[in-house]
Amino acid sequence: MPEAMLDPRICPRCGDLAEVPVVAGDERLCHRCGHRWPFRRLPLFALTGPSGAGKSTAGPALIGRLGWRVTVLEQDVLWVAGLRDDVDGHPTFRGTWLRMVAMIHQNGRPVVLCGTVVPPEFERLPERALFSEIHYLALVADPGVLAERLRARPAWRGWDEPRIAEMLEFNAWLHKNADNLDPPVALFDTTSAPLAATVDRVVEWIEDRLPQANVQR
Repeated sequence: MPEAMLDPRICPRCGDLAEVPVVAGDERLCHRCGHRWPFRRLPLFALTGPSGAGKSTAGPALIGRLGWRVTVLEQDVLWVAGLRDDVDGHPTFRGTWLRMVAMIHQNGRPVVLCGTVVPPEFERLPERALFSEIHYLALVADPGVLAERLRARPAWRGWDEPRIAEMLEFNAWLHKNADNLDPPVALFDTTSAPLAATVDRVVEWIEDRLPQANVQR
């Protein structure tokens, strides 16, 4: 039998599928047979915030700036019919992403995941055990500027006024609650920040929290 499986929930010895994975230090532990195997428990970087604040614009620039040290992914590519669960917090969608990221982490690179998420949607999931930490940085903006950015998007993206209102509400919610979440969410206002300044801030935030082995100045 192999020493590990790609799916971090599956024990390579007995084949048990853990609904709640157990990680002890740098090992995964099977609660059924007691087998232990090497497991990289790396931090996840969640670049969040309302649509229109700059996540998708900054994301590609991070690849050039951070090189081989991280893998940058867009959360919305898996926002498909089979994963669009209507349960509060979208646990099927969120859990799928956490399992995917944990597999990528076994290659030794932390992931920067760009997409709208808040700590309660990740922190309460069983897959949270697969990560040492999840860091959250939300890009936010002045509501008037945010609304205009969304209205300027192509029609196929479906940004009607009710949907824009939802994003403005989320933007206001972050401003009010970011410091009181567990863990807290750092904020960066992109209202008047040029793209380069936004990317600089995100890169600084990531580099300050990268495992030492991944840091190369």
